[in-house]
Amino acid sequence: MTQSNWKHPLMEGLPLTGSEIEARSHEIINAELGARNIDQQIWPIVRRVVHASADVSFAETLRIHPDAISRGIEAIGRGRPIVCDVRMLQMGITRTSCEVLCAIGDPAVLALAKKLGSTRSAAAMEHLADAVDGSIVAIGNAPTALWKILELAQTRNIRPAVVVGLPVGFVGAAESKQALAQSDLCYITNVGPRGGSPVAAAAVNALAIIAKECKTDAEK
Repeated sequence: MTQSNWKHPLMEGLPLTGSEIEARSHEIINAELGARNIDQQIWPIVRRVVHASADVSFAETLRIHPDAISRGIEAIGRGRPIVCDVRMLQMGITRTSCEVLCAIGDPAVLALAKKLGSTRSAAAMEHLADAVDGSIVAIGNAPTALWKILELAQTRNIRPAVVVGLPVGFVGAAESKQALAQSDLCYITNVGPRGGSPVAAAAVNALAIIAKECKTDAEK
């Protein structure tokens, strides 16, 4: 295959390889956020979320429970699954060998959603309730899935290790995240309607990277 030397004028001076782009991105993020005195413990999560979204406002709106990192590390170390609301989020979680579960396409979930009169995302959380207990739950799309997790905690004492609750949208997203932050669950969430699967995946991947680094340090 012939290598093309074509370049648009607006590409001039821009890094083009994956490693160069990532390095330059982190330089920009560090410059943007360097003066904000972000706690170093949560910095890896903030940085990856900002990187995934290109939205520095997450540095102000993220809310991270004091025990979120330690509990996330523990769940990953125990090999607990990660339960997701949608496939896009499932595919975006790439930094862990833990099983990543998403049941939204399961025919049984469709039937359950019709029976409950709920969204498929909420029914999927109900369907995976046994896996939720003690695991990381990641929600990047559906506020109804987050409401269901809160319901399972209240009515059946099903306790995730950490809820990465970052659904996006104008209907129920901000409210469900506020309810999560006010609950007694361990959480990574944010204020307002912003969110999404890339953001939730970034937070989970950050936890996985921190867990790997901690394991490496412990083995030295």
